[in-house]
Amino acid sequence: MEMWYSSQTLVTPTKQQYMKKIASSFIAGLLMLAFISPAMAEDKPTADKAAAKTVTITGEGKCGKCSLKETDKCQNVISVEKENGKTVNYYLVQNDVSKSFHENLCKEAKKVTATGTVKKVDGKMELTANTIELAK
Repeated sequence: MEMWYSSQTLVTPTKQQYMKKIASSFIAGLLMLAFISPAMAEDKPTADKAAAKTVTITGEGKCGKCSLKETDKCQNVISVEKENGKTVNYYLVQNDVSKSFHENLCKEAKKVTATGTVKKVDGKMELTANTIELAK
């Protein structure tokens, strides 16, 4: 218990003064936690960063609008059949590589090989292609 001396008399802090100290310490602790938590959250790698590995896929290249009737605009899609028999469609992001290769796939499906990074967006697999070529 803290005691203060005021001119010759001993003054003991009241219960109210103790409660003020405790409340202010608690509020200061909460404020520190509020400022530290977001800073620590930025250091953790996100799922997107962890999942962004370079992959090479080979499959049937098609137009998402003309062949699959799944997109509003022409978009390259590579359909890959997995070992379990299911087909996974990789929707290519509209970058320069994908746009310049689209004329090869718009009217007819062809076997292609693409290299790039894959991530899942709105339940669909998206491939940001670095290279696309007709499979041999």
